[in-house]
This record gives sequence, structure tokens and C-alpha cells, in this order.
Amino acid sequence: MLEKALLHLGRIARQLWFRVVLISLFSLLLLLLAPLAKPLLPNGLSEDFGREAVLPVLTILASGMLAVTTFSLNVMVSAYRTAASMATPRVYRLLLEDTITHRVLATFVGGFIYSLSAVILFRARYYSPEGALVVFGLTIIVVILIVGAIVRWIDHLSSLGSMDHTLRLIEDRTRASLRARIKKPCLGGVCALEDSKPEDAVDIPAAKSGFVRFAGLAQLDELAAEAGTQITLALAPGEYILRGQPVAWATAGDNKFCKAASAAIDIGDVRSFDQDPSFGLSLLAETAQKALSPGVNDPGTAVEVMGRLERLLWENTPADKVSDAREATYPNVNVPPVTAPQLLACAFPPIARCGSDAPSVMRWMEKSLVALGEHPNPEMAEAAKGLRQELQDGRWD
Repeated sequence: MLEKALLHLGRIARQLWFRVVLISLFSLLLLLLAPLAKPLLPNGLSEDFGREAVLPVLTILASGMLAVTTFSLNVMVSAYRTAASMATPRVYRLLLEDTITHRVLATFVGGFIYSLSAVILFRARYYSPEGALVVFGLTIIVVILIVGAIVRWIDHLSSLGSMDHTLRLIEDRTRASLRARIKKPCLGGVCALEDSKPEDAVDIPAAKSGFVRFAGLAQLDELAAEAGTQITLALAPGEYILRGQPVAWATAGDNKFCKAASAAIDIGDVRSFDQDPSFGLSLLAETAQKALSPGVNDPGTAVEVMGRLERLLWENTPADKVSDAREATYPNVNVPPVTAPQLLACAFPPIARCGSDAPSVMRWMEKSLVALGEHPNPEMAEAAKGLRQELQDGRWD
């Protein structure tokens, strides 16, 4: 349960509202605790830098930050919609996790909450002259943070919503997911090199229909150890399943055990990067397909996408074949590995089907497959050579 709770906490932390609420609560806490700093202040300053000095600044901040925040939100939504229309609609969820945008907007909203709350507290006579001096110092710090955020926002707006920024986000997130799979090819479980149902196994049905997004191997391993059984995942994260279909199998187990095991596997309406490295490759391929559509007709973007795909597959594919010889962190759970041919199949075939009429695209694809045919991983090299042969034979048309 801890593993799944941490997963949901991580997803919440990547949402915009989380940082906004966090910094707003922090600013309110500072304002409420400001009077406690009275013993640390030098004498005589409260007359020059007190209530009358800080209130006009706070009023300007309260009105200005509201306008800046509203404008920035409109710009953000517009840029994200533009990026989703140029690339693929599924990239919108990734753009919403942009940490730079989160920090900037959280600073703006936090500055608004801080200034408005400070004005209210001043009108309520909450602060003594010494407390007003502390608020003056805090306000200077807030102004510096806001100016820095504005400069950072201006720089970020130069690329926000552009194709380059969108592709870079997808590539970075995909690289992180691929590298996580290099460290744990089977998520820490035993590699299930055969995808067939074990003999005399008990079905663990899916609780609902959707994409397998996360398998809590720690919880599954604990359940299997207590029941003296072995669990095998029927589907890897990223695959689609219908309610009632087997999402996993167990060598033994009653109905209660099957329900607990099924609850440890997260199924949702949309795919996730958490344990699915092929998702990012699919997003890049979809972007290239969109660029090759008759309405867009941008083969240059498709070529750039293939360059990124080639780089990702070359640098982030294990040099050796996946085997079951590696020591498993969760020995009671068998997990189907993500193989090099599976990754390659998510990348180039979709582009080839849409780019057969673009000579520059097909030439670059052949070059990429020739390069990947020299990959140290024999599975990747063999799959690249096979796809290149299919391309030459015209079997992707």
C-alpha cells in the first residue's frame, strides 16, 4: 500500500495546484508568525519602515499579481492547446506537469495571497510596529522573488508551446523512463520470458477496464509470500485490458487473495510514464505522423522526431538481452520485460506508414535503421535489420 500511496503522492506533486497551495500556505504561515521575530529586531527601525511604508507596496502587489496571474494562466492554456494541436493531444497531460510553469505561477499566486492577507491583517490591527517591520522585510523578499519569476517567465514564454519545447519534454521524460527500465528491466521482479499462462494457474481479474498504468510489485510480492504462491503479470504496463479479464495469474490463491492482488495493480483511462517506457516513443511517433498528415505536410518535423527516436533507442537500450538470471528484488512476482524489438516497433513503423510518400523521411528512416542495426544489443540489432528489410520490401505501405 505504501508503494501505491507514494505513486499517487508523486502524481499530485506534479500538478499545478499542489505548488500553488503549498506556497500560499507557506506565505500565510510567515505572516502569522511575523510578530514572533520581535526580539530579533534592532531598535528604532519600526518608525521608518513600519505600517505606512509597507501598506502601499502590499496594495500594489495585491492588485498587480491578480492581473499577472490571470494573464499568465491564459497564456499557459493557449500555448498548451497550440502544442497539443501541433504534436499530439496526449502531450497535453505532459505539458501540464511543466515544473517551470508551476514554479512561476505558484510564485505569482503566492505573492497575491501574501499581499492580500497582509493587508487584511494590517487592517485588523494584528501587527505591532515591530511586527510591521518584519512584514516589511518579508515584502522585500517577496518582491525579489516575483521579479525573478517574471524574468524566468519571460524567458520561458519564448519557447512555451513551440514544437522544440514539446519534443524536448517528451524526449526527456521518455529517457528517464527508459533508464529506469535499464536499472530494473522487470521492475525488480523475475523476468517472465514466456507470456503464456502458467499451468494450473488461477486468474486474477482486472477490477475495471483501462490501461495498466502501475503494478505495485512490493505489495504483490508481500501477498504472494504470505500465500505461498507465485504471481505472474499477464500484461505489462501500457497495455489495455477489460474488466474481468486476467491482469495476472497466481499458482494458487482464493478469492480474497485475488481481489487484494488486483487492487495492487493501477488501471486508468490514460497511459502513464511511471512504468511504461514505450509511451514516450509512441508520443514521438504520433507527433511525426501528425507532421506528415496532408493538412500539415511538415516532413522536417518527422525527420527531427526520428533523430530523437534514434538517439533514445541507441543510448537507452541495454547492451545485453533481457534474461531471468538477474537477481530480483521481488522474487515472488514474474513480470514480462520490455524488449528492444517492442521499443523499436513503437517508434518507426507508425511513421513509415504515413511517410511513404516523403523521400526525405524514408531516407532518414533507413539511415536510422542501419545505425540501430549496429547496436550492441543483439535483439535491437536484429529487429532493426528486420524492419529495414520490411521497408525495402514495401511491407509497411
